[in-house]
Amino acid sequence: SEALTWSGPRTILALLRRPDSDGSPFSSGPWTHMSGFPSRCTIDNRVTRVAWLNRSTILYAGNDKWCLDPRVVLLSNTQTQYSIEIQNVDVYDEGPYTCSVQTDNHPKTSRVHLIVQVSPKIVEISSDISINEGNNISLTCIATGRPEPTVTWRHISPKAVGFVSEDEYLEIQGITREQSGDYECSASNDVAAPVVRRVKVTVNYPPYISEAKGTGVPVGQKGTLQCEASAVPSAEFQWYKDDKRLVEGKKGVKVENRPFLSKLIFFNVSEHDYGNYTCVASNKLGHTNASITLFGPGAVSEVNNGTSRRAGCIWLLPLLVLHLLLKF
Repeated sequence: SEALTWSGPRTILALLRRPDSDGSPFSSGPWTHMSGFPSRCTIDNRVTRVAWLNRSTILYAGNDKWCLDPRVVLLSNTQTQYSIEIQNVDVYDEGPYTCSVQTDNHPKTSRVHLIVQVSPKIVEISSDISINEGNNISLTCIATGRPEPTVTWRHISPKAVGFVSEDEYLEIQGITREQSGDYECSASNDVAAPVVRRVKVTVNYPPYISEAKGTGVPVGQKGTLQCEASAVPSAEFQWYKDDKRLVEGKKGVKVENRPFLSKLIFFNVSEHDYGNYTCVASNKLGHTNASITLFGPGAVSEVNNGTSRRAGCIWLLPLLVLHLLLKF
């Protein structure tokens, strides 16, 4: 018995044996992978009956087809060769195949075991997920193939950090914002090129003001206060002076908001404009604020550079609560 491995689209069952010392009509040679397996029983004029069997099922006896499978066809039945072909091989074709020959003296059989290889295929994978920072996540990647594929997970963006799991399941406890991005599942078994699929993980977190810088501007000049905040989902910005919210359209002042940056622009600074301003950044997970000063040249001012404060400005709390209730 010989073992054969095949992963192509079609297979010809091949049985090639060298003449035995007792004069057996079988001959043998190497198994090759071409468009299919060259499959034949080498016979001579002493043979009276020939048949191909799969386990105990007769596929062909002479020229007569005994099986109903249309993929099994007779290629050759001559005085020297008896060959069949199985087209579009699948895993159910795996197993022993026997060429049985009846000679004038006694029957001879030779067997080959066909092993079917299947390229890896990812049949189930987690959907893209959005999760709050600090929670746990589990990603799943189920793959099939023969031999059984090796499955690995890799964190590939925003920057590749190498393998994070060599398993179908990726567990992350207490996920952080740095662990957001694309995760790639790869399944490989050396039959074909690895197959890959990706899952996008979005980590939500409350705003953090990374830059809030005061500035000195002479009267009559244009001045800009900037407030930069990191958050997912993106933060919404509000500006306050004392206990009053500054709204778009106020004479001489413009609020310009972007996903991570807000600017309070004064087109013609007056003495009345000098003072402390509060930038508030909020999303559905929370809010934070920072104090920023607009001052004149030479003025001594405490400037908050890159400081994010979740506490303080108690007078803002009722306004923020009301805003969040109306928003969310």
